[in-house]
Amino acid sequence: MFADRAKIFIKSGKGGDGHVSFRRELFVPDGGPDGGDGGKGGDIIFQVDKGLNTLTDFRHVRKYVAKDGEQGGKRRCHGANGADLVIKVPEGTVIKDAETGKVITDMSGDNMREVVLKGGRGGQGNMHYATATMQAPKYAQPGKPGQELYVNLELKVIADVGLVGFPNVGKSTLLSHVTNANPKIANYHFTTIHPNLGVVDLGEGQGFVMADIPGLIEGAAEGVGLGHDFLRHIERTKMLIHLVDAAGTEGRDPVEDVLAINKELEAYSDSVKNLPQVIAANKIDAIYTEEGDESPIERLKNTFEPQGIRVFPISAVSGQGLKELLYYVNNQLKTLDQTPVIFEREFEFGDLTPDLPYEITRADDGAFVVEGPLIEKMLGYTNLESEKGFLFFQRFLRERGILDRLKENGIEEGNTVRMYGFDFDYYE
Repeated sequence: MFADRAKIFIKSGKGGDGHVSFRRELFVPDGGPDGGDGGKGGDIIFQVDKGLNTLTDFRHVRKYVAKDGEQGGKRRCHGANGADLVIKVPEGTVIKDAETGKVITDMSGDNMREVVLKGGRGGQGNMHYATATMQAPKYAQPGKPGQELYVNLELKVIADVGLVGFPNVGKSTLLSHVTNANPKIANYHFTTIHPNLGVVDLGEGQGFVMADIPGLIEGAAEGVGLGHDFLRHIERTKMLIHLVDAAGTEGRDPVEDVLAINKELEAYSDSVKNLPQVIAANKIDAIYTEEGDESPIERLKNTFEPQGIRVFPISAVSGQGLKELLYYVNNQLKTLDQTPVIFEREFEFGDLTPDLPYEITRADDGAFVVEGPLIEKMLGYTNLESEKGFLFFQRFLRERGILDRLKENGIEEGNTVRMYGFDFDYYE
């Protein structure tokens, strides 16, 4: 099945941790610190592949994680950077934050490659922390965590002209007659379940791209059937050809059909509602009227041409009237803004990775117990017996807001703070 929507999980790589080591060589008994830096984590990159036209692959693989950076090594060795992960998508794919629905990026126009999540920065090795008073630091900086996000991918067809109308009015037949597209055609409702693209070639460099937008039904703007899935493809088009069954072979009234579909377009969005359109009154070779009755073509013209909507009687099967319709549409397109419709970025990243959680509790002896994965990790890297290491850890507690949280919990001078086997006396 054609897929034009998918939800996936993406995560950039974690930065490698800095290394703690000391130079150990013959005849150098007190070598200095030589722990290297960790490598940068891999980025998550989206890239347009013009050979793709669906999002089907994302139905099978929903998790995409870039490689972590390697830990730094001895002798000032820098850890290797994690490999970037390149995710290939069709042109016209819009990437949105799954939680807020805001646009992260639109893979259209000149935007063929976009870094969506950046890998974590590698941590510095202990060689960076040597000073005149602290010549043997036993701590290093951990790598920054990667960023992670659930995103929605939406493929929005890029075409100059969209064909709209009720199911079974002849859109696929028209597209196959006037373009190089080969849509499946059958006399069933909802035969077309995805947009078909075709190029209308009028010669001498004239022409345009036309998309057969799948059949709409009343209630589509409220999501009835596959309404939203169909309507989203219209957003990028510059003009609409509204195809209607003028002969009423399905037992419907052609004027009421046009009014019903336009009501759905209006309910969906203002941008779609305001698209210029023409009416192609199809199946004129099947029209039968009694003598004296108003023809459906005249009814359509009398109803819509006063509103500035031209009506062209055609037969998609025989080709009657198609030349006039296509040349009119081509000339109208020349008067419209040729700038492609690109969805602007709405989502601001900031730091997508929240601080790792921690909690503050009270022990039976009154000590304030602080626990959390990042605190435990920092204690493992830090030499609290050294003045430099202690100040390093104290700065970490202050920058993470942990000291402020302790104050909110009522800590006073002289109280004990306990963290994974270490007891500290609290002083301002």
